[in-house]
Amino acid sequence: MKAIFLDKDGALVDNLPQDAERRAERRLEPRRIRLSSGAGPALRLLARLDYRFFVVCNQACIAQGRLPEAAMHGVGDRLTDLLFRENLSLDGFYYCPHDPLGSVAPYAVECHCRKPLPGLLLKASFEHGIDLRASWMIGNVLHDVEAGNRAGCRTVLLDNGVETEWRLGPRRIPTRMAPDLYAAAVLIAGHQQAHDNDNKNDDEHDH
Repeated sequence: MKAIFLDKDGALVDNLPQDAERRAERRLEPRRIRLSSGAGPALRLLARLDYRFFVVCNQACIAQGRLPEAAMHGVGDRLTDLLFRENLSLDGFYYCPHDPLGSVAPYAVECHCRKPLPGLLLKASFEHGIDLRASWMIGNVLHDVEAGNRAGCRTVLLDNGVETEWRLGPRRIPTRMAPDLYAAAVLIAGHQQAHDNDNKNDDEHDH
């Protein structure tokens, strides 16, 4: 199986313009969650290439006591429903509830799943038999890129203004950059076609 790993806020779904204090909580009210512009066509293009879809996101607001972990069930159900309306399937919803600076004891710990670490992608790969080297991570900050690169995926950075620090490093260089999710899908489709053509040429040379 090959997968598209998607960050949630600002990549798969719209960031909502709220004041900073309420932003995290409101993003997790399921009725407020909306797919980003072009997300449906983008994912349908990738589905035709046999990619499966997984959301991987940090949810530090749980560790910070602003949201109970139980609320994430509603978020997962909402994402599944939004993709279903686009004739798509969500194969997995993985989130990290931890923050070492949090205030809720069980979650205020160092972990291996908080991006930029690759734990969420590795867990999904183990549970679903995903070929990480044939998969892509799409997100709008360099932590997403680093998590994908550490897991062995190719990566796309959505340059939509969310990444502001630009702390670069050897694991924080994306395979490609795109302005939005649909443009990212077109890049991945082009990469896939080139890869398929290379394999076809290799087979012809073998004969």
